[in-house]
Amino acid sequence: MPQVLSFLQLSAGPVPVDQLLDLLRQRVTELRTERCEVPYGTEDGDTPSLRPAGPSADADPAEPARAAELAPLLDWALHALASVGALTCGDGHATLTPLGSWAVWVKLEQICVAAQSPAGNIEVAAEVMLRGCAQLRPNAARAEYRAWLAARPVGSAVGDLLTAARGEDALLRGLAFEALRVVGAPAEPDVRAVVEEPALRPYALLWLAEHDGVDPEDAHEVLTREEATWLWVDTAAAVADHGEAPMLVRHLESALQPTVPALLAEVRSVGHPRTVQVLVALAAAHPDPALAKAVRRAAFQVHTGG
Repeated sequence: MPQVLSFLQLSAGPVPVDQLLDLLRQRVTELRTERCEVPYGTEDGDTPSLRPAGPSADADPAEPARAAELAPLLDWALHALASVGALTCGDGHATLTPLGSWAVWVKLEQICVAAQSPAGNIEVAAEVMLRGCAQLRPNAARAEYRAWLAARPVGSAVGDLLTAARGEDALLRGLAFEALRVVGAPAEPDVRAVVEEPALRPYALLWLAEHDGVDPEDAHEVLTREEATWLWVDTAAAVADHGEAPMLVRHLESALQPTVPALLAEVRSVGHPRTVQVLVALAAAHPDPALAKAVRRAAFQVHTGG
């Protein structure tokens, strides 16, 4: 049907239905030939064989019958498109309406956007795409998100991104919500639906605040102190897994708490599952021996339940 719509748009006027039926028949024949799906000799329980592709296919006496079988399908499709105002049917002709022409242009635009994927992640799963974008600069990553999103229905794409965000890799969690920022308004219902999930709540609240017009620099104010601390630990986990030691030390400076003892006390209370690993990595990375010792002690206390 995308080919039929494109053909109608290129024709820029009424097109005989018989011509569309011939186009459909040719396309079905091409698909059956490519997939080797043309059954032959199946009567009376005979073992099916496949008619080889080639010029002789056009001489198959069954072709008129197959074309007749396709006529009701085309009629159903054309009337379905007419019922939503995409085309008009009458006097054996079909004509694309302005609405139908707009729909074709939207699809062509999506195809063009998808074709601009610099890293070639269009057809991979959300998790693989996000990992591929982890090494890209922000602008390049957003271009990759747009290309990936253009190649699939919005609803399923948003669901796949949220599924990736629920995984154990904190980096993918952050990147998934960056990709959801590219989706924009269509993602809002799904993002609101995950606000009560502890692992996604801080990210979802920030996304919703920015979506509602809050300046990104002020969006963190929608988080409680506990939610902000949880997010700090989750981000530290991403840095510990994928970044370098200096980045983890700099991340310590971004904490809301004014002192390291205050930070450690609140980090221990939020119950993030990666708390011990984050504290151990921070102790190993920090150049101050006294501070590193205090962080190691906190990690041990969390590990032993103290």
